[in-house]
Parts: sequence; C-alpha cells; structure tokens
Amino acid sequence: MAQNVYDQPDFFAGYSQLGRSVEGLEGAAEWPALRAMLPDVSGLRIVDLGCGFGWFCRWALEHGAKEVLGLDLSEKMLARARAAGPDAGIVYERADLDELSLPPTAFDLAYSSLALHYVSDAARLFQTVHRCLVPGGHFVFSTEHPIYMAPTHPGWSVDAESRKTWPVDRYLVEGPRKTDWLAKGVVKHHRTIGTTLNTLIRCGFTIEHVEEFRPTDAQIAAKPELAEELERPMFLLVSARR
Repeated sequence: MAQNVYDQPDFFAGYSQLGRSVEGLEGAAEWPALRAMLPDVSGLRIVDLGCGFGWFCRWALEHGAKEVLGLDLSEKMLARARAAGPDAGIVYERADLDELSLPPTAFDLAYSSLALHYVSDAARLFQTVHRCLVPGGHFVFSTEHPIYMAPTHPGWSVDAESRKTWPVDRYLVEGPRKTDWLAKGVVKHHRTIGTTLNTLIRCGFTIEHVEEFRPTDAQIAAKPELAEELERPMFLLVSARR
C-alpha cells in the first residue's frame, strides 16, 4: 500500500492551509494550463485519481459531466470532499492507486492532479487507466516535475540559492525518494520525463500534449512570488488518448 501521509494530523492540517486547499482550482497556478488540455466534459463519465478535497469532481459536475468517481487513499480528504457536496452525481471511494482496479471501458476521461508522484508502479496504473477508458478516451494529468524532486544522496546538501537552479541530484537514478514537506519522510517516486512518456506509449496511449508548466506574466504580476517558478519547472502536465 502507498504511504498515506495525508491522514497524518500534522500533515493534513498543513495541507489544509495551502492556497489550493483553501481556494480550490483557482488557487492552483497550473489549473488554467491543465484545464486547456481537457476535452469538453459535458456528458462524460469521469474518474479522478487522487481527488483530494473533490474540487475537480465538483467542477466537472458543474460543467455537465454525466457522473464522476473520485478516488483517494486519504479518509480525511474524502470526508472533506463529501462534506462539500453535492449529494448526487459524484461518488467518492477510498482507493490505493498502486493497487487500483477499475472496470473496462467505464470512463471517457481519467484525470489526476499531483498524485502520480506518490505511485510506485506507474506502468501498472497506466495499464489500468487504459483499460478503463473507452476507445478515444482522454487521460489528462499533472505530476510533480522530476527536476523538482528532493535531493536523495545522504551526503549531499545545497544552499537555497543553488537549489533554485539545480534542485535535484542523480536525475537519471529512478525510484523512491524521501523529502520533508509538511511532514518528515514523505515518499515520492522519481522517474524521468522519458520514462513517464514512454510508459504511456507502451501502455497503448497516444500522447497529445506535454507541458512543463510556467506561470504566465499575468499570474506573476498578480502573485510576484510565482517568479521563482521560472527557475525550474515545478509541474509536468500531460494529455494522452486511448
């Protein structure tokens, strides 16, 4: 089973205070770019992999989705999502993405926001997603950019300024890495961009768009702190089709 750090009280309390947790999709700088990669969701059956507080599930329903299944490992996240409503149109279920099973051709769109870097076996998950989509179905996701992954070498350290321009060591060495983010020892799984894209291709997907997210000038003008994101990409956004 994947590490369930989101149910740790201190982690959950810290996560709940983030801008994207308080403001929802509008509080996520990458949302406009990710939204532009989505198909028209009207009438679609959608699965949200790592739904968190359910912000995307509710957005999809409000924009005409036929039905939405939100999956998350965290009971605390799911409880918050259910409490936000509505009572119909969205089903929330607890699921470990490392062990996920979904019915074949049950969905038109699979969506995931910043959850895949917690998954140890991307190939297994991508195969599961491919099977659950109808022919021509969409898979749109964001994940932490692999260049942003925390350092892992036990004797390696770097000052804050250098970290901006060289934030990862041993980029080509893939596997689990631990970082201290809202809690100590958070496990994330490092894989290169090439591995992610080639795994999608081997699983039968056609890649439609890849974006290494950068904030727009307008976003930086509104939130000057986003200028730091020009030093290195923080998110990788991918759109693929079955």
